[in-house]
Amino acid sequence: MSDGVSQYAAIREASPHHVIRDLAVVIALTLLSIFATSYFELDEWLYARTRQWELFQIDELPVTLAVLALGLVWFSTRRHRQTRLELGARREAEARLAHALGVNRELAQQHIRTQESERKHLARELHDELGQYLNAIKLDAVSIRDNGGRDAALAGRAAAAIIQSVDHVHAAVSGMIRRLRPVGLDELGLTAAIENCVDHWRARVPAMRVSLDFDGDLDGLGEQLNLAVYRLIQEGLTNCSRHSGATRMQISLRRGGANGADELMLAVQDDGRGADLGATRAGFGLSGMQERVEMLGGRFEVVSEVGRGLRFEARLPVAGRQA
Repeated sequence: MSDGVSQYAAIREASPHHVIRDLAVVIALTLLSIFATSYFELDEWLYARTRQWELFQIDELPVTLAVLALGLVWFSTRRHRQTRLELGARREAEARLAHALGVNRELAQQHIRTQESERKHLARELHDELGQYLNAIKLDAVSIRDNGGRDAALAGRAAAAIIQSVDHVHAAVSGMIRRLRPVGLDELGLTAAIENCVDHWRARVPAMRVSLDFDGDLDGLGEQLNLAVYRLIQEGLTNCSRHSGATRMQISLRRGGANGADELMLAVQDDGRGADLGATRAGFGLSGMQERVEMLGGRFEVVSEVGRGLRFEARLPVAGRQA
């Protein structure tokens, strides 16, 4: 694409010289034709040769040819304008395509960075949380074995320590599983999984009030739609808690649509500081959400102003998506 742009720039730089040269050729040919017709008296010669064909009005041919020439000039001018408009539209489409490719490239890089960061975080938790507590469980079990039941108090303390360590390991593993896969999404359904997610966020960010509104039949939507809606809400909660400084957040999910269309309509709105959508953003949370929605054939829209909160809406078609 860069080669095409450079070639187009080179053509544009050379075009003024081409126009002057072509105009000079036209003027020279016109002057030469005037001189030739005057010197050789071509009009008189043509009249003498075509006088016997007066019945067919051959002598009126120059006027007809002049009109044809003017018509061809008008025709070529219109085609030239149309071509310029088409080239402008094509350049605009190529610019949009280049921007979309750039965004997709950034999204891919962001996805890789997020994936590696999550792997690093899980590895650190496995080492710090599970590793040391499993080692503590082993030491307590060894002490019970070596004691051989002779010291009941020591055995009781070791057993209590094992129970405490096992509870901690269970909580750590549950947290890892929750990040990898939404709890209850497969067994309990979409609404229960969303409520569970929101409850955890309420506990983590008690200053932010989150309200939920469900409407319509939200069962049997299939894994793709369930996971997409859950991740959109999860990303919205994350952005709201990290960046917006909001105190209230409204999540609305309903099934329905205009003209009998079967689709999911998700709206998430907060009262935070908002954002300038025209400015360059460091993160790609909104772009990632838009990409996820469009992959499922849906539409994604964001509305925000600085100081007036942020609202995003996603419309996802349900028909043919059940899995």
